[in-house]
Amino acid sequence: MSENQIKKNIIINASIEKVWPYVSTAEGIGAWFMPSDMQPIEGKEFTLQAGPWGESQCKVTEVQTPNRLSFDWGKDWQIHFELKGNDGKTEMTFSHAGWEDGKQTEFGEKHEVVRPRMSGGWDGLLAKLKKIIDAETE
Repeated sequence: MSENQIKKNIIINASIEKVWPYVSTAEGIGAWFMPSDMQPIEGKEFTLQAGPWGESQCKVTEVQTPNRLSFDWGKDWQIHFELKGNDGKTEMTFSHAGWEDGKQTEFGEKHEVVRPRMSGGWDGLLAKLKKIIDAETE
C-alpha cells in the first residue's frame, strides 16, 4: 500500500446496479458511512456530517455511472470508489488518498496518527456496507 493512500478491495454479492446507489447518493452513503447531502454530479459540493468532528466540506470530482465515483473530502483527502460487475457480483476497489506525513488534519491531528485509525475504520465501514447490501439481496 502506498503511504499516501489507504486502499481496500471487497466483493459484494449483488449486481453493480444494486451497489452503485450505496456509493453515489446521500441515502446510500448515509446507510453505512456518514449522513450527507451528496448528489452524483461532477463539481457538486456537499457536506458530510462527521459526528464529533463536525461537518466536512466535500466536492464530487468524478462520476462514471455505475463504475466510478470520486470526491474531495476536506482540504487534503480524496475518496475513490471503483466498481466492476461480474456474474451478478460487484468488485469494489476503494481508496482514501491524500495522506502526507507531517501534515495536520482539519481537526488538529497529524496524518500519520490518523491514517492507521482510518484504515481500520474503513475495514469496519466497508464490512457494514457489504452486510447491508448482502442482507437486502437475500
